Amino acid sequence: MIKVLKAGFYSSIQDFGRYGYQEFGVPFSGVMDRKAAAFANSLVGNGEDEAVLEMTMLGASLQFSVNTHIAFSGAHMDAKLNGVGIMNNSLIAINPGDILSFGKLKLGFRCYLAVLSGFNTETVMKSKSMYPNITKASRLLKNNELAINASSLESQNTYSRIRYDESYMNSSTLEVYGGPEFEILTDTQQNELLSTCFTISNNNSRMGYQLNENLQNDLMAIITGPVIPGTVQLTPSGKLIVLMRDCQTTGGYPRVLQLSETAINSLSQKYTGQAISFKLSK
Repeated sequence: MIKVLKAGFYSSIQDFGRYGYQEFGVPFSGVMDRKAAAFANSLVGNGEDEAVLEMTMLGASLQFSVNTHIAFSGAHMDAKLNGVGIMNNSLIAINPGDILSFGKLKLGFRCYLAVLSGFNTETVMKSKSMYPNITKASRLLKNNELAINASSLESQNTYSRIRYDESYMNSSTLEVYGGPEFEILTDTQQNELLSTCFTISNNNSRMGYQLNENLQNDLMAIITGPVIPGTVQLTPSGKLIVLMRDCQTTGGYPRVLQLSETAINSLSQKYTGQAISFKLSK
């Protein structure tokens, strides 16, 4: 069992999300940064899509009551175990009574904590991802208790290191593909879309990132169509909205771009005011 001493700014349990329920309006949801979550799971020997604890901007403080092993990847949040600094991207043994805490953000925006054998939390529609009105809770709160499997690894000598490339968290260039309505943009609009340095507005969340800069827009509204995480919508006012993991399943704004999976991971690690640009991949 893990007791939540402090919940942090926004912490929730997430896996790779819900599939097969979008016709009922159920969002995919799931971890914002799949690369970091998968790597943390891999370090403890879980399947890469096992549920993890996602922490945004300010991490949680947690007390363990069982033996286990953990690993965390993604944002660097000045992690400490019983007050002693510990490193991202490493396997760490946990004893009953240990307190794991995360502090100031140093790099990235979201950190992922994996525990050996995963979390035994609520499963709805084949997923443990928390989401408002689908799961009983949408985020962790102080004094919550998270069930985990008590287990331990045999101590073994290791003779190799895993190198983890974190450069995607610093990259400001997002790989994109043309969306369904990209071709109806004029050449001038396309060039502006792909040459402008945009900045992330304070209107950003797990549902979507709105960008500050406007793009001239005279497109007609489209008939409502399907959207997925990574879809870039152009609103009538010229605002761009990049949909993220908790986005709706349909939308009526022109879908001018689609982020690659790597680009979604990269954008997930960015916050208000940071700059991005789009690079079209064919």
